Amino acid sequence: MTRPLIGLSSYREQARWGVWDLSADLLPSAYALAIEAAGGVPVLLPPSMPYDEAAASVVARLDGLIISGGADVQPERYGEEPLSTTIRWRTDRDAWELALLDAVASSVPVLGVCRGMQVMAVHAGGTLVQHVPDLVGSTQHDPGADGFGDTEISVAPGSRLASVLDAGQTVRCHHHQSVRTHPGFEPVAWAADGLLEAIEVPGDLFRLAVQWHPEMAADAGLFKALVKAASPAD
Repeated sequence: MTRPLIGLSSYREQARWGVWDLSADLLPSAYALAIEAAGGVPVLLPPSMPYDEAAASVVARLDGLIISGGADVQPERYGEEPLSTTIRWRTDRDAWELALLDAVASSVPVLGVCRGMQVMAVHAGGTLVQHVPDLVGSTQHDPGADGFGDTEISVAPGSRLASVLDAGQTVRCHHHQSVRTHPGFEPVAWAADGLLEAIEVPGDLFRLAVQWHPEMAADAGLFKALVKAASPAD
């Protein structure tokens, strides 16, 4: 049986390893390990120019796509000026991931993770909350540094998300921004403070995005669902 190829959008950052301190294309290995465990083959997708042409070429070879976590989305992408708390966006990655979403066919399943949920909402014409603590009054969703906030969520009954997750569970969050509006998507999970934690496209099209980091808490159901949707029908 052919294992489906799952593309993972990735960072281009200055990084250190061994004797090297260089620009590198990278992503935490937890993503690839989660895809492998679910039966897929992970393929890293660093920003590649020209974005539209490169995206069309690579998506044609993929069976599934993950828009991964990362830095803030540039506010100009959704028609706003940046707040002082919105920093270090990556224009190359914004352009690349939006081009990937432009190019992806309806037959290719897409999963968004954290920033990926925000990119998918912006691609659809939506907007973001630039600093979640201003909205909910706490830093629960992003404790700072490399920490994760354990967040209890509730999931909409009958949603695609509910079919792969328990009705309620604790997820691992690391985000100071969130989705405010999301044209074409339905809200399907919320934190106890009311913050939106997941969206999906209704019907058979696999377009699902979560605000948390499933790769860090072994949310295997999400990755299994993606790989299953990306697998050829028997």
